[in-house]
Amino acid sequence: MRVLLSTYGSRGDVEPMAALAVELQMLGVEAVVSAPPDREFAELLARAGVPLAPAFMPIRQWVGERAKPASTADFHKLASDMMAAQFEAISAAAEGCTAIVATGLFPSASAACSVAELAGIAYRHVTFCPLFLPSHHHRPFPYPGHPLPVEVTDNRDLWEFNARTMNALFGEALRAHRSAVGLPLVHDARDHVFTDRPLLASDPVLWPWQPTKLCDAVQTGAWILPDKRPLPAELEAFIETGEPPIYVGFGSMFMQSARDAARVAIEAIRAQGRRVVLLQGWADLVLDDDRGDCFITGDVNQQALFPRMAAVMHHGGAGTTTVATRAGVPQVIVPQIADQPYWAARVTGLGIGAAHDGPTPSFESLSAALAIALAPGTGTRAAAMARAIHSDGAEVAAKLLLDAISRDRPRS
Repeated sequence: MRVLLSTYGSRGDVEPMAALAVELQMLGVEAVVSAPPDREFAELLARAGVPLAPAFMPIRQWVGERAKPASTADFHKLASDMMAAQFEAISAAAEGCTAIVATGLFPSASAACSVAELAGIAYRHVTFCPLFLPSHHHRPFPYPGHPLPVEVTDNRDLWEFNARTMNALFGEALRAHRSAVGLPLVHDARDHVFTDRPLLASDPVLWPWQPTKLCDAVQTGAWILPDKRPLPAELEAFIETGEPPIYVGFGSMFMQSARDAARVAIEAIRAQGRRVVLLQGWADLVLDDDRGDCFITGDVNQQALFPRMAAVMHHGGAGTTTVATRAGVPQVIVPQIADQPYWAARVTGLGIGAAHDGPTPSFESLSAALAIALAPGTGTRAAAMARAIHSDGAEVAAKLLLDAISRDRPRS
């Protein structure tokens, strides 16, 4: 059996798919990941022993060259172009497959859905945060340029508004794409691509999915790819020379606000007499001086690094939040976009860290957040919660997926 795992997005989209691929391989399945061919993703998949079927272009190139729509027409063309290009890439990768599991940017997932429909094979959608799935228990994510109406308070009505918004954003491109490949039109872009029973690959302790008539999601737990890489010798030496440092990193965030937040973070941490481990990330963060209390690093094994930190300051991506929580270390989240403010609110609500209000902190606001994170009670709660976090989400999902495929396959 061959299964294609398709995504187009950042590391937070690619790494969980690699984790699922590894678990599927252990069950005797030939699992392939279609993902952006950025070098970091190619190296990640190679370490995991998972084949890469390249998506239409590197994600960092797409962000730098194309992801700048100046008008509604530009946005529709951007979505249409990605659907067409990803349809070609995913079609080639799906040869001989029994099923496609898809996530990532909506136009890419739409293309994967079309490939599966034309091939007559199983299709499952996965998301890594409950926020994006309809539920009367929470409000939907407000898309830029489409704020939620302030006069509407019923979450069910807000999710109907969300469906209309996604039709406005992606419906035109989806209709044109499906017509071009010979598929019938659909009237609800969101529910067609997400399906009525999506997989939810997030931890049920961090954010439990509650039953709702709006969506029958299956929460498997987060899909975690074990990382066995040792820390660089220079980083090991830095950690060992004093009290545990504070990690600062904003992952795949590339905007100026991440650079500004990192600069203020170093100032605030130094003011408390603490040392810093700084991740370069997509923002290409740099140190402004050569003082010996800061260490800058590229890609590093966070699973090995975080337990040795006094605290972890990050952007609040689903993957980083899960790794930090599993490490039992207090967190400071400076959210930048999308679901990050909601993960920040979860961490604050659970008492395992602090959230900054907005993407660009001041020295005073970040110092206050650090004080909360470094308080003894926060560390105690973080350590206790680490023991409750699930680690078998990818294994659970792999077995569920195979069971579903086996039930749906025609009997000879």
